Amino acid sequence: MKDLVISRVVTLGNVQAIVDGFAEMGFPNCGGAIDGTHIPILAPEHQGTDYINRKGYFSMLLQALVDHKGRFTNINVGWPGKVHDARVFRNSGLFRKLEKGTFFPDQKVTIGDVEMPIVILGDPAYPLMPWLMKPYTGSLDSSQDPFNYRLSKCRMVVECAFGRLKARWRSLLTRSDLSEKNNPIVIAACCALHNIFESKGETFMAGWEVEATRLAADYAQPDTRAVRGAQQGAVRIREALKTSFVTGQATV
Repeated sequence: MKDLVISRVVTLGNVQAIVDGFAEMGFPNCGGAIDGTHIPILAPEHQGTDYINRKGYFSMLLQALVDHKGRFTNINVGWPGKVHDARVFRNSGLFRKLEKGTFFPDQKVTIGDVEMPIVILGDPAYPLMPWLMKPYTGSLDSSQDPFNYRLSKCRMVVECAFGRLKARWRSLLTRSDLSEKNNPIVIAACCALHNIFESKGETFMAGWEVEATRLAADYAQPDTRAVRGAQQGAVRIREALKTSFVTGQATV
């Protein structure tokens, strides 16, 4: 799995199909949704406190970018549960590629009078960047609500992907007793199998999610916190999108 399957299955794939898929859901020029989730683990022998997350249990982080169908297109596994999602992201290969403009094709659209590259969508924990849109926070006005609604609707695909991943492999919901070295490999392998199953339309029973929800109750996921310091260019893009959604002039 590690040497032959993961690198071939957890890939970006057809970017235009992904962009078109998110456009149908209401967000233009979007290449994916990103989030992180915690996998409960046995306390490592060394630096165990680094793995205690905000909910008080030992965990390892899985950061994932998914496409419009909830398939993983990029993953980062292995950071201690104490680390914030934003720090994991900023230290990932995905961040570096997005910053350099090498992850997606150089495909831009014009929103109002602002040029926008292919973007990914994140929750408030992530930094606002020209290529990463996140929701407005705080007291919202009527012009911001449509933007947040569309972003939230499209971003749900990553939350659903995590739910289906853990519902299929319950070992990701309860404490894994594997070594610190082997845990990331097993988690990544589960992500690859998830993509294979989703692509081939394998059966997924609703009862699995019910059971997964029950098991997850003992390992509640930590909350995220807003990260400030948005770049001016990113602010202009988000403002242009907000206006276009209100006026109905967005290209979708």
